Amino acid sequence: MYDCGKIAIIGGGSWATAIAKIVVGHTHHIGWYMRRDDRIEDFKRLEHNPAYLTSVRFNIDEIFFSSDLNKIVEQYDTLVFVTPSPYLKNHLKKLKTRIRDKFIITAIKGIVPDENLVCSEYFHQVYDVSYDNLACIGGPSHAEEVALERLSYLTIGCANIEKAKAFTEVLASNVIKTKTSSDVIGIEYASVLKNVYSIAAGICSGLNYGDNFQSVLMSNAVQEMSRFLQSVHPIERNIIDSVYLGDLLVTGYSNFSRNRTFGTMIGKGYSVKSAQIEMEMIAEGYFGTKCMKEINRHMHVNMPILDAVYNILYERISPQIEIKLLTDSFR
Repeated sequence: MYDCGKIAIIGGGSWATAIAKIVVGHTHHIGWYMRRDDRIEDFKRLEHNPAYLTSVRFNIDEIFFSSDLNKIVEQYDTLVFVTPSPYLKNHLKKLKTRIRDKFIITAIKGIVPDENLVCSEYFHQVYDVSYDNLACIGGPSHAEEVALERLSYLTIGCANIEKAKAFTEVLASNVIKTKTSSDVIGIEYASVLKNVYSIAAGICSGLNYGDNFQSVLMSNAVQEMSRFLQSVHPIERNIIDSVYLGDLLVTGYSNFSRNRTFGTMIGKGYSVKSAQIEMEMIAEGYFGTKCMKEINRHMHVNMPILDAVYNILYERISPQIEIKLLTDSFR
């Protein structure tokens, strides 16, 4: 059985905090990279993350904090990246330590902007990490519910199933059910697309479309997702599995979904900038929409929901007009 060794969390947001809580509960020691020293000091003093999931308590003695990414990479074997995708490149620019021999796990549900690569592809192409050393965490997993210890199901994707199984052992508990998959690329693209579709669901909610239409939107979204995944990575997969459809549904319907919240504000008439300022949190789907649109210019997959969200967010077309055109294409 593969041994994940010493595990470190890279990132300081709500999902990073939730994953850290799960991992340290099993291992009783983690490294934790956070960019800001003042945030680390507040965390140590308060014994909880001062900015995210503040009700989740930690035993500080079980955590080695550092704002030095190289120090963390040098000392730990498994690195769980949980930073917003737009900031991943800037964090990694600080690296002077080689990571190709580390077990890299990405819990980032986004695409690396400018590169238009999902995170595993980025680590492979830029940092020469083999696919056997790359994994992802997928599935319906709002950080708030994981932190509240509500029953959640996570899928660990990795080309090396033995390594995937080893990390499931780190996460599994009576409230976290885990399974493995080899479909890393499919899981990562699905996690990007579900954020785009969640924005669409929010826009429709802001425009006062009802539950009947939302269900039609989600059923069309999963078909659109399936078409793209089969084009970009044509393998046999069950699109109704929880890591695909389940993640789409929870992100599209849940009040915890920041992408749905962002979309609702757009549907109610907020500008993109004003919605981003008021949320004070990153809606990954905003960046993912542009990246997916650029990727699909080469793929030529029929993706009317993606096109509609892109037109609203980036071409400033009226949500009322764009969604009306979208509804006419549904059956």
